[in-house]
Amino acid sequence: MKIFGLTGWSGSGKTSLMVRLIPALTVRGLRVSTVKHAHKGFDIDHPGKDSHNHRMAGATEVLVSSPRRWALMHELRDGEPELTLDQLIGKVSPVDLLLIEGFKRDRHEKIEVWRADVDKPLIAPEDPTIVAVASDGSVPGCPVPVLDLNDAEAVAAFVVERCGLG
Repeated sequence: MKIFGLTGWSGSGKTSLMVRLIPALTVRGLRVSTVKHAHKGFDIDHPGKDSHNHRMAGATEVLVSSPRRWALMHELRDGEPELTLDQLIGKVSPVDLLLIEGFKRDRHEKIEVWRADVDKPLIAPEDPTIVAVASDGSVPGCPVPVLDLNDAEAVAAFVVERCGLG
C-alpha cells in the first residue's frame, strides 16, 4: 500500500483538493482510502442514537453496521493518548493508495497546499518530505515543483508517478 499526503495550514484548501483528487485517482482504477487528522474533538455519532447511548454508557468501542457501510468508534478513555499515524495506518484495510490529510510533522511524502492569501509561511523549504506544492498562484522561493491547485488531474498524475502506480 502506497502512502502519500496533503498538508498545509488551516484554510489552505487541503480538503477541497482531496475531494477532487480522490475521483481523479479512482477513475484510473486505483482503490483509495484516506486518513484525516482533526485538531479538535469530533463526533460522527449523535445524541439519541443507540450507538451514542452505548458510548455514553462507557463502551470502549462501538461498531455500527448496515447493508451499506460499517463504522468502528473507539473512545480514548482515562487519558489514553491519541494514536500515531503509524498506528492509524495499521487499522486501515489495504488499498492501492492511502491519502493522508494533515499530519504535517510525520515523515511520509506529501504535497503542501499553499495559498498566499492564507498569509502563512511556506513549509516546503524546511521540510524534505514535501515533494511538491499545490498553489493557486506563484510561490516565490519554492524549492520543489509547483502544481496548479485547481488542476486535480495534474495533481493526480504527479501522485501516481511519484508513488509508482502508473
